[in-house]
Amino acid sequence: MMRFLKQPVVVTAEVNLIMVALTVAGLVSRLWGLTHPRAVVFDEVYYGQFISLYLKQIFFLDDSGPPLGHMLLALGGYLGGFDGNFLWNRIGAEYNSNVPVYFLRLLPAVSGALCVPLVYQIVLELRFSHSAALGAAVLILFENSLITQSRLMLLESILIFFSLLAVLSYMKFHNTQKTSSFSVAYWFWLMLTGLASACAVGVKYMGLFTYLLLLAIAGVHTWHLIGNKALSNMAVLCHVLARGLALLVTPVLMYLGFFYIHLALLYRSGPHDQIMSSAFQASLEGGLARITQGQPLEVVYGSQITMRSVLSQPVPCWLHSHKSTYPVRYE
Repeated sequence: MMRFLKQPVVVTAEVNLIMVALTVAGLVSRLWGLTHPRAVVFDEVYYGQFISLYLKQIFFLDDSGPPLGHMLLALGGYLGGFDGNFLWNRIGAEYNSNVPVYFLRLLPAVSGALCVPLVYQIVLELRFSHSAALGAAVLILFENSLITQSRLMLLESILIFFSLLAVLSYMKFHNTQKTSSFSVAYWFWLMLTGLASACAVGVKYMGLFTYLLLLAIAGVHTWHLIGNKALSNMAVLCHVLARGLALLVTPVLMYLGFFYIHLALLYRSGPHDQIMSSAFQASLEGGLARITQGQPLEVVYGSQITMRSVLSQPVPCWLHSHKSTYPVRYE
């Protein structure tokens, strides 16, 4: 013990200054003047409504995509102290002092900035030169459309970030397994591939294409392992099970978890109650529960029942003389 104390404690680290410079440049290009313009731009009017609903914990269901991207944007609003009180009714509307514009746009901006070093790393993993990797990263750094997307409250930069992270993680995993199978790095990059793929799909269904691409590549690599006579049958089985756990089971469980969190957060009656079942509506605070509170699940003597027409589409309405639906708030 004393001999150990007499020796100096030395920590060595290798820092790729090119990647550091690219990361800093990406952050500056995306974060500089982030609050300009201080007005609703393009699809911010669309995503802003969902952010307000999340912060007010009012139930909604977006049929255009999964909930992870909306929850991440709402997280920025929550960290910025936003209470959801803003009328998202038109493009160009000026944000008032109650809206933390910087925090709402922060996560997309940071995601877009991190895409620059990710591209640099991906090209290096493909065994190209540092010059080629630098050239690819510079193209992403100064791409005008990517900069614009990253500086607004949109989901595209977050989707691209998770897609690139999934691709880089799998390439790191594939190169790691050649020298150290089942090591810490092996499991880290393999699991990160599944997590990033699930997040990409959870942000937008467009991420499914990246996930399917990685599954196809993993399938080809697994087929080559099966034909490798240098590996025992047990080793091949372990490789297959590891890939199945990380690339199939984990993403599915995470995807379901996104919806579980979505439903757990939104417990108040909202604008999309009518597309859900009566039993679900009755579970929401302030909605149909006002009528059904205290009623038994099974129909018994004295129960209050409601009847709906299944012929009126797409939203079933209560039985009356025409196809119009009743207001969302049941009084």
